[in-house]
Amino acid sequence: MNPFEQMQGWKQNMDHFFGENFWDGFEDVLKPPIPQVNMYQREKEIICYVNLPGIQQIKDIDVHVTPSHLVISGEINLEHHHGQVIKEEIIHGTFDRKLELPFAVRKDKIDATYRHGLLVLRLHRQMQEKEDRRRIAIKQLDEE
Repeated sequence: MNPFEQMQGWKQNMDHFFGENFWDGFEDVLKPPIPQVNMYQREKEIICYVNLPGIQQIKDIDVHVTPSHLVISGEINLEHHHGQVIKEEIIHGTFDRKLELPFAVRKDKIDATYRHGLLVLRLHRQMQEKEDRRRIAIKQLDEE
């Protein structure tokens, strides 16, 4: 029995009573996000630690970066014997997580490593180019 399935039914009943948008702020409590992420901001970079236990092949993890978001998708597949679940705290299954970044990052300079179940991403800040200042010609319109 999956405890999250029971919570989903309870949530639907409460949505009916309180309105659908009431529980949006509690989504992470009702179904914790996977994978778990710690994100740290420095002056010129963002460092992300992504908890991905049980990944057998790196090619099964997809990481995409836009200037303002980091998207991580894949599947955490824990090999286990099928039987009655007594305790299940390690969240697993398919995931698709979109994280908002605190500043724009470069697409051409991303460092990614995976070791001991931890994906480490270093995203480098997109430095704004110097302002392209251009003098605007003003036309003199004399009254006739």
